Amino acid sequence: MDHQDIKSRFGIIGNSPLLNRAIDIARQVAPTDISVLIQGESGSGKEVFSHIIHQLSGRKHGPFIAVNCGAIPEGTIDSELFGHEKGSFTGAHEARKGYFEVVDGGTIFLDEVGELPLGTQARLLRVLESGEYIRVGSSKVQKTNVRVVAATNVDVFEAVKKGKFREDLYYRLNTVPLRIPPLRERKEDIVLLFRKFVVDFADKYRSPGIQLTEDAQEMLKNYSWPGNVRQLKNIAEQIAVLEKERLVNAQILSNYLPAEQQSSLPVPLRDQSKENFSERDLLYKVLFDMKKDMVDLKKLVVELIQKGFNPGTIEQNSPYINQLYQEIRPNSPALGSEEYGANPNPTITIHNPGQANGNNDEYLTYDTQDVEEVEESLSLLDKESDLIKKALRKHKGKRKAAAQELGISERTLYRKIKDLNLD
Repeated sequence: MDHQDIKSRFGIIGNSPLLNRAIDIARQVAPTDISVLIQGESGSGKEVFSHIIHQLSGRKHGPFIAVNCGAIPEGTIDSELFGHEKGSFTGAHEARKGYFEVVDGGTIFLDEVGELPLGTQARLLRVLESGEYIRVGSSKVQKTNVRVVAATNVDVFEAVKKGKFREDLYYRLNTVPLRIPPLRERKEDIVLLFRKFVVDFADKYRSPGIQLTEDAQEMLKNYSWPGNVRQLKNIAEQIAVLEKERLVNAQILSNYLPAEQQSSLPVPLRDQSKENFSERDLLYKVLFDMKKDMVDLKKLVVELIQKGFNPGTIEQNSPYINQLYQEIRPNSPALGSEEYGANPNPTITIHNPGQANGNNDEYLTYDTQDVEEVEESLSLLDKESDLIKKALRKHKGKRKAAAQELGISERTLYRKIKDLNLD
């Protein structure tokens, strides 16, 4: 059978390459007896593919049963699958056959197999490896010839790493993996499916047909469809029953589509959690500023050693010298200013040992009184506090402008001011 024959027989709508690939795998694996693990999101049509595998296999004349493992309570799952003896537990008034006994010679579809308890997983592994099982409350080993097709909408490999699913069972079931693409990966099939559904519901409810405008079709294609085909069918039924307008545009369609929880468009990672990254950015800025200050200081020292102190040196480096000067004595005048010339107690002394020629220029005295060595703090908190103070001072207390200068949000700046007691 080719793709179109299978689609017609099993009611599959769509021409997506991913869908065709899944059909190919199901068609090739069907004649064999190996286990198949169908993976796909809820509502993507996993059970349809289990029917394809059964109907195209040599067991097509045998029984087929679909079991939703997630819907059976943990206390009774073993009894449902493997049967039980009379009196084996409270309420077991008579012996009962399990699914593996009833479906002998056929196919059993275990939907949501990832929900099985670990004990039941061990029993299932034994059936897969040897075809043997034991009823609950019995000691007699029984044989069965059943093909297992399993399905799950969770990442079973992640469950294996977390210890919630047996690794040996995972590899035994996953002999042939079969992935069903979600509807958002089959955008070219969405409008086709919608048309099929509205035609079916129009016949069922004897209502006029539904037509979609171009903008409505684009909205259908761009919606994320977390519920996949099942959700699309549900929306089509709602519109067929409730909508008075038979020509549906995007505005009308939006009334039936649930609001998206988040945009699927790519966005910069910084915007997704700006609060988390702003503190890191602030620390980076502090470190970069510290490095820049050290580089500038090294250049100044090297220039003084090589060229000695001269008017060109002080003029060239006056911004940086003034910055250091103001940090040590904030209320002192800047170097080279008129106020500085009248100051009787300059701040620092620079000595050039390379010019020992007796000239008065050998020493330039700014202050030899109360000279003390100031050790710079290397605390990130101190640097952070200092940087925030400078930004606020620069922008005259305007916190919004200061936050923009620091590269952080205004909310983060308010919190930093409060945490560092800078009010």
